[in-house]
Amino acid sequence: MKKIYILALSLAGLYQVNAQNVDDALRYSINDVQGTARFKAMSGAFGALGGDLSAISVNPAGSSVFNNNQLGFSLSNFNTQNNSTYFGTQAKDSENKFSLNQAGAVFVYENRYKKSDWKKFSFALNYDNVRDLNNAVTSTGTNPTKSIGSYFYDYSYGIPLNTANGNNYDYGDMYYDEQQTYLGYQSYILDYGTNDYINNISTQGNYYQNNRVYSTGYNGKLAFNFSTQYTDKWYFGINLNSHFVDYRQSSNFFESNNNPKYASGSTVDRVRFYNDLYTYGSGFSFQLGTIFKPSKEVRIGFTYDSPTWFKLYDELTQSIATSGYGLNNAQDNSIYGSVTVNPNTTMIYEPYKLKTPQKLTGSLAYVFGKQGLLSVDYSLKDYCSTKYNPHNDFTRENNFMRDNLRVANEFRVGGEYKIKMLSLRAGYRFEQSPYKDGKTMGDLTGYSGGIGYNFGSTKLDVAYSFAKRDYYSQFFNVGLTDASKISMKNNNVTLSVLFEL
Repeated sequence: MKKIYILALSLAGLYQVNAQNVDDALRYSINDVQGTARFKAMSGAFGALGGDLSAISVNPAGSSVFNNNQLGFSLSNFNTQNNSTYFGTQAKDSENKFSLNQAGAVFVYENRYKKSDWKKFSFALNYDNVRDLNNAVTSTGTNPTKSIGSYFYDYSYGIPLNTANGNNYDYGDMYYDEQQTYLGYQSYILDYGTNDYINNISTQGNYYQNNRVYSTGYNGKLAFNFSTQYTDKWYFGINLNSHFVDYRQSSNFFESNNNPKYASGSTVDRVRFYNDLYTYGSGFSFQLGTIFKPSKEVRIGFTYDSPTWFKLYDELTQSIATSGYGLNNAQDNSIYGSVTVNPNTTMIYEPYKLKTPQKLTGSLAYVFGKQGLLSVDYSLKDYCSTKYNPHNDFTRENNFMRDNLRVANEFRVGGEYKIKMLSLRAGYRFEQSPYKDGKTMGDLTGYSGGIGYNFGSTKLDVAYSFAKRDYYSQFFNVGLTDASKISMKNNNVTLSVLFEL
């Protein structure tokens, strides 16, 4: 049975866990365009329109645009394709998933007191999977200079030999850097010299490396909505949002080299390093929105999205297997052998907090009577305000995000054309990189289209969307920090069924 230990670690030691860095902060800060098929077909450009269950997540005032009660749900197929390049070698990987990504209902109440300027009140409850976290990335190539040994060596600085040579890992009283030193020493990657650790992997270079990272999970949002219509021109709304995170990541790193063995002592030439991370938690945010109709055709919208305040938990399991010469107590390098170090322990760390960026959205739409419409949304998202808390325990990460992230622009445009009961839709979106350099993570561009048919009290919609983005991904945060370039493409098909009640 796997041993489980709850560590009463100070977060000063916890910040070194790989899950808590800028990449993971962005994982829960960046949202996809997810929701109903109509919403996705128009690339989410609904800030001035409303009248759609997922549009409520863009502007909470939109629920009062509904004329009737409505119930709906959406089923999606998510396909992610990743092409990687690592030291000139290319690799491909992909992941495919079906999920119920949206479900909700809106209830509309007209004011029976006709002399009142408050025309309508609406209540809605809607769930959107704001980001699907299923993914698979494989990177492979020959690194000319850096080995996995540098990862363990960098963590070993200042760690006493009795820590690496003992059984403390099994007793749950180690910090992360001590655990990595323990794994490196017990697997013979590290040895101890006079005053410091020694790397037992050859330093002659040309290390073949393969890293596969497979992840599953979601970042979901449940919106509790209230809105009202004032006269024939104004709509006001508020969302109180409950967020849910459930994310699992498994990484399998392999390295080998054909360099000559050392004259004496141990020489490791094969390494396989496993890391399984589970992150889960919940959060809260709110949204305030308004829609103004200066004329029958024109709609103007404005929305404020507060930060999301998350409370997250991490669980980590690690193991390592090595092979080479002299992997024995006598370090007899005439013998080729293998070693597996599996503490059989799940480390459960203390919870930490994450505050994601706030966002401002301005929207403009023009409605061509019953023929169709054109809508544009423009947003500003302040990524440099992203913070882990308590701040003093995450100074390095928070300073990095403050100095390297920026206020990013987002642009969405969507259109719809109606032919009797049939609707044709299309959209485009652009999201600027959250990084100032624009290279660590590139800009995102996306296209979408779809059709819908109104059967009266029932509506059926289908949408297809495509998005692509390039980014660089390091295998590890210290030592072996060379990055693989990833070109990611997302294909999504969504089917929605809506019922007017």
